[in-house]
Amino acid sequence: MNVKVVIFDWDGTLVDSIEHIAESLHLASTALGFPALAREAYRDIIGLGIEEAMQKLYPGISAASIAGMRESYREYFFKKMTTPQNVFAGIADTLTDLRGAGRHCAVATGKNRNGLDFALSSSGLGPHFGITQCADETRSKPDPAMLARILEFYGIKPEQAVMIGDTRYDLDMAQRIGMPSIGVEWGVHKRDVLGQYAPHAIVETVTDLRQVLGL
Repeated sequence: MNVKVVIFDWDGTLVDSIEHIAESLHLASTALGFPALAREAYRDIIGLGIEEAMQKLYPGISAASIAGMRESYREYFFKKMTTPQNVFAGIADTLTDLRGAGRHCAVATGKNRNGLDFALSSSGLGPHFGITQCADETRSKPDPAMLARILEFYGIKPEQAVMIGDTRYDLDMAQRIGMPSIGVEWGVHKRDVLGQYAPHAIVETVTDLRQVLGL
């Protein structure tokens, strides 16, 4: 696949953090008196900004409660640091090889800026990315605002980049701006869901991803 910029989602795509996020959401919401939900409900909203995620989990939630959830979630989530051991096997080498082949790497994530900056540093992946975009700086997925900013940064068209992610929100975002996408099955959503957004490919392993990217 011949593209100039490879854009990655973070949680569930580069880093094995899905279960920790789901548990943190569960603990944060129940601590504030919200009803406990099925674990799959928490997993399904991973990738959205916190406001959009809370509105989907608890329809009608107030702005004040969302602010409280943001603080409560941060408290639980940051009790566990993202380390290089949480990076999916083969991802660091894939990023190194993409850059060695003259391609740029970027991140578009539902995390907030403070959370992503912390994870970029603690995971060791930060130096690979020329630009990173977060939901609290633009708009939440599936709005393609983050992708538009990355395209503007590199001065390229949507077809010259690819979005790689594990959720429907990643692939929907790419489809809305006319960018090819690759779905990965080691995160939140599986092939039956990812396939609804006309991805260029859906891959089961990092080895498969490397082949699609021409590495």
